Amino acid sequence: MVRRVAVVGAGVSGLAAIKCCLEQGLEPTCFEQSEDIGGLWRYSDQAEEGRASIYRTVFTNSCKEMMCYSDFPFPDDHPNYMHNARLQTYICKYAEHFDLLRHIQFKTLVTKVKKHPDFSVTGQWEVVTRRDGKEEMAVFDAVMVCSGHHVYPNLPLAEFPGIQKFKGFYFHSREYKEPEKFRGKKVLVIGLGNSGCDIAVELSTVASQVYLSSRSGSWVMSRVWDNGYPWDMLIITRFRTWLGNILPRALSDWLYVRGMNRFFKHENFGLMPLNKTSRKEPVFNDDLPSRIACGVVVMKPNVKEFRETSVLFQDGTVQDDVDVVVFATGYSYSYPFMEDDSIIKSRDNQVTLYKGILPPHLEKPTMAVIGLVQSLGPIIPTADLQCRWAVKVFQGQCMLPPVSEMMDDIDEKMGKKLKWYGNSTTLQTDYITYMDELASAIGVKPNMLKLLLTDPRLALEVFFGPCSPYQFRLTGEGKWSGARKAILTQWDRTLR
Repeated sequence: MVRRVAVVGAGVSGLAAIKCCLEQGLEPTCFEQSEDIGGLWRYSDQAEEGRASIYRTVFTNSCKEMMCYSDFPFPDDHPNYMHNARLQTYICKYAEHFDLLRHIQFKTLVTKVKKHPDFSVTGQWEVVTRRDGKEEMAVFDAVMVCSGHHVYPNLPLAEFPGIQKFKGFYFHSREYKEPEKFRGKKVLVIGLGNSGCDIAVELSTVASQVYLSSRSGSWVMSRVWDNGYPWDMLIITRFRTWLGNILPRALSDWLYVRGMNRFFKHENFGLMPLNKTSRKEPVFNDDLPSRIACGVVVMKPNVKEFRETSVLFQDGTVQDDVDVVVFATGYSYSYPFMEDDSIIKSRDNQVTLYKGILPPHLEKPTMAVIGLVQSLGPIIPTADLQCRWAVKVFQGQCMLPPVSEMMDDIDEKMGKKLKWYGNSTTLQTDYITYMDELASAIGVKPNMLKLLLTDPRLALEVFFGPCSPYQFRLTGEGKWSGARKAILTQWDRTLR
């Protein structure tokens, strides 16, 4: 029987893990290496070793109705998209409301997680932690890895010939905090992800010129969508997911590209993705098109070579007098505390997890990796539902298929990902499909037919309206009495 659970990290996933354990009568102990909760969302002026790092002006890309914990809405008066400091306040209120802080050991680094000698019988883990220079080892019945995947920067310098002779200053976007020190400089930002675009736009207000280099282009979306409503409340709906699944692929692709080009034609702005029908995660930036139109951000293809003070691009153009290069080249997934890294990366050094959570080859299913999926949907409700599923698995209330079937399921999903997102290493998944899969397994997916017969007003809002997190608290274990009202009043809070 699983009783004692170790939770690694006290960010949004770790807090959800603690709460789910407590609700199921388990005893969680959370180890957090910093002195506070919040993980990625806790801003600090310097990038800290082993911790995610954000810049001062980070705002959320998901709106408040879509990204809250499923039984803890944001206050009515909060804006739809929030600055990191306001989100951190919400996270702290969540921890206080559910009395989670007493289960967290702060300033405690997990240095090693390894199988107990009798793991094949007990499924137990030995967890070694370090605090104030002292190491301790404790045995746990299960482990929930909630350490995030924006910690270890990916800086692929080998892919950029000549970088060693470049005389300017270069660094990974993880180190970036604010723009003032770049005033009057010529800056090249490499990478067209959310960070790269945010940093390029912010620097364009102080730098003499910003160049934004992209290898493969990307769709760029605005947070503000049709009629000024939040994009995700209009796009992440059960109706649209259902439509996307039944339409022929060619028609679905055409509609997708048309939708992405509705505000500006990406081709004209040098942003068009190479694989234009790929559903890979778009970039959210309200200002980039206008910055390009004003000439303060100039789009460039991939870098071919660095020289002492200039940069040669793939299209043959050369940019002289570049002072600074920001590598917004993402992060790698690393678990330095895992004694056997192949538990999580069991195939070709790629993350291989059943339902995106469970290492499939374990003799006993007593480890869960939380938050290691990406979708067009928000991470907080995703992690929340992942934790609810994982705890049920630990307790044997959610039965798993044989290993061969779990591997087949992983392969089948990878095939679909390649088709839709065009990248084998992706953690990308369709938000509603994924959430419903987990919810079905633990009996909390809303039953549309039953709802239509018993509560047609709610049924219509659930199907045609935004797939907000409250939907997964309408029924089953963990049901929240405020869920129905939260769904029926979500547009009121958005307008407020």
